[in-house]
Amino acid sequence: MSRTKNTIRNMKWGLINKLVLMILPFVMRTIIIKCMGSEFAGLNSLFTSILQVLNLAELGVGSAITFSLYKPLAEKDTETVRATINLYKKIYRIIGIVVLIIGLALLPFINLFISGDVPENINIYILFGIYLLNTVLTYFLFAYKTTLFEANQRNDIISNINTALYVIQFIYQAIVIMNFKNYYAYIVIMPLITIVNNLIGAYYAKKMYPEYYCSGSLDAGAKNNIKKRVYGLMIQKVCQTTRNSLDSIFISAFLGLNIVAMYNNYYMILSAVIALLSVITTSMVSSIGNSVATENIKKNYDDMNKFNFIYMWISGWCTVCLVCLYQPFMKIWLGESYMFSYITVILFCLYFYSLKMGDILSAYNQGAGLWWEGKYRALAETLLNIVLNVILGKLFGVNGIILGTLISLLLINFGYGSTIVFKHYFKDIGYKEYFMKHLLYFGVTLAICVIMYFVTGFININMYVDFIIIGILCIIVPNVFYYLVYRKYYLFKESVEFAKKIVKRK
Repeated sequence: MSRTKNTIRNMKWGLINKLVLMILPFVMRTIIIKCMGSEFAGLNSLFTSILQVLNLAELGVGSAITFSLYKPLAEKDTETVRATINLYKKIYRIIGIVVLIIGLALLPFINLFISGDVPENINIYILFGIYLLNTVLTYFLFAYKTTLFEANQRNDIISNINTALYVIQFIYQAIVIMNFKNYYAYIVIMPLITIVNNLIGAYYAKKMYPEYYCSGSLDAGAKNNIKKRVYGLMIQKVCQTTRNSLDSIFISAFLGLNIVAMYNNYYMILSAVIALLSVITTSMVSSIGNSVATENIKKNYDDMNKFNFIYMWISGWCTVCLVCLYQPFMKIWLGESYMFSYITVILFCLYFYSLKMGDILSAYNQGAGLWWEGKYRALAETLLNIVLNVILGKLFGVNGIILGTLISLLLINFGYGSTIVFKHYFKDIGYKEYFMKHLLYFGVTLAICVIMYFVTGFININMYVDFIIIGILCIIVPNVFYYLVYRKYYLFKESVEFAKKIVKRK
């Protein structure tokens, strides 16, 4: 129950953080488009995507270090903890230098990533330099100390600091854009907030864990274990980055900044829902890591099935909401001139659902530290994604790029990736049952999507009233259908009992 308590606390504050990071960027993007034009929103999306690719230099060191801290923290091995974070500090300094050098080398060629015109009175090289500085500062300050919060299942501390500082940043940026329309002044606060964020995090880490500071060094065996996990994480991080960051870069190169802005308007809504659901999985990882280290495989497998059922109910409901509300929302938000066809919306919804299918099993993958074992999966997905993006992107534009990512997700990330966890952790447990469960979940969700699409298609009063009515229907009707279908399913009954225990404990 202590793991459950930590998970619930992390979810609570993580949810508040994600809501802030979902709503405020949406509002800010609207302000930028309305006050300065979609080209500026496209520049922001492009530079962010490029720097996400550069951040591949981080190689997943943070996750590998966090995993390496679970055991020494549980055993109160202070010296090992100190040596581990000392190694983390040194690695981060090296990474910061690498990112800075690559970023400066890339600076003269930034114009090659942009098809068409650049907004007037804007120096893209200066802008990219500020974005690069904001990224590099994290590595040179105290970001390595936040791993203590994660390893101790106290992600809520990080969430609260990020939430408060982002609100301050948003207020400043909104005032600047609406009153002065100065994009340089808009982005200059970003590195300042990064500095403050790292300083506050370091202060609380020292206050809460004064016994853990940088000193000593790990033996060769421990370093080799971390190195092996880092290599596996590096490959997987390349895969994750290609999904949206390279999608944006390909769209910019093939179709221009305006289409990038339109794509990222849609992706912002998608990523907001993804971010909300990620609160669940992120909050669970450290507790799962503890459970993997202390419980037997059968118990963890049963827990995984239960958590996966709950998560796919939530993910399926979100998919239904996206199918029904995506276009009405875009029409209200930006107008029909910024809208894609409904085929693109369906592809976005399939992309979302496919991405969520493997989340819970992925959390167990992380908890068991199976990054190295999944290296070939990540390589295969990355290569297939890039090839399909180029081929299908040239043939079908935005739809082709989304379709390419969707195909690689289903075949490699979910299909092949799921078998890795069963092979290396859930040993002697067949994965066919897991796939059959997902086939059931997808079939039920697809049926509900079709029903809701036709039902809501008859609503035609005006766009604001339509959105409200459809929203109310999406909250109630899909969950009624899910209940009717699953009410006698054994995982539903187990999930209800689990929820009752939590409520009773609270």
